[in-house]
Amino acid sequence: MADHAPITSLKGLVRAALEINVGGSMPKVAIARSAEGFVLRAGVEAFERGVAEPILIGDIEETRRIAEARGLDISPFRTIHIAEDEQAVYEAVRLFREGEAQLIMKGLVPTVTLLKAVLNKETGVPHPSRILSHVSAFESPLDGRLMLMTDPGVNINPSLQRKVDILKNALIVARMLGMRAPRAAVLAATEKINYPAMPATLDGDILTKMARQGEFGDALVLGPLSLDLAVSREAAATKHFDHPVAGNADILLTPNIEAGNILYKSLTTLSRCTMAAVVVGSRVPVVVPSRGDSDASKFHSIALASVLAHRSDS
Repeated sequence: MADHAPITSLKGLVRAALEINVGGSMPKVAIARSAEGFVLRAGVEAFERGVAEPILIGDIEETRRIAEARGLDISPFRTIHIAEDEQAVYEAVRLFREGEAQLIMKGLVPTVTLLKAVLNKETGVPHPSRILSHVSAFESPLDGRLMLMTDPGVNINPSLQRKVDILKNALIVARMLGMRAPRAAVLAATEKINYPAMPATLDGDILTKMARQGEFGDALVLGPLSLDLAVSREAAATKHFDHPVAGNADILLTPNIEAGNILYKSLTTLSRCTMAAVVVGSRVPVVVPSRGDSDASKFHSIALASVLAHRSDS
């Protein structure tokens, strides 16, 4: 993998996205389906700020009505009228396969429908050796460092092997963002192994041993680790917990989707963090916004997908 210039903040992420040109123009993001106000606003902002140009796929009459009601100008964008969910998502994937779009974004369509189209072995864009997982980038409320967390949105109750794959996906993202020797914390409720009562603690211990054997390259992996010890140097010092990952984690690997979702929404609602989130593991990064995400989060998610798509080819 190429040695990428470090991105250390969300502003830096946007700067990196602005530097991307595809044939002298912005990357294209295929939005399926487009008749959704929050997604339209994110697409228009991405275009106005020079990050990506939307291709609107869906009920175009309804899309125009929604855009007009919200004061959004979608006249510069290519439109493709397809009202049905499955046909719209397959069209978005087709545009990527044929080089007409570089990114895919979920509009008014179920996430499972979109990801099913992405993974289709005949018409989709699956990666031959990777799984799909959700990765979010955010600035730490404690010290402003750019961090990653995974997986709050795709894998429900991952096995140990699935956690290996989720971690590898996150490490690929970290390296594309220029993180050198990324530090990953495998989260649990305690640093002590408590099996079978807390299976996540044993998984953390095994992943740590796998890292020592070189399974994750130059990454430093530590688990099980409680959240405070993963992100707070003060907490690590207070508990006399000395390890390069403690208080300095770049990646937070949650034990399951419930823990991940709670952590994600705690960051967005209690700490007002802007989250740049994508689904990775296929040949195209997929933006899967939640209605609860802020406008800033949706915009930065497009920027992150654009950077990942570009750097995966470099």
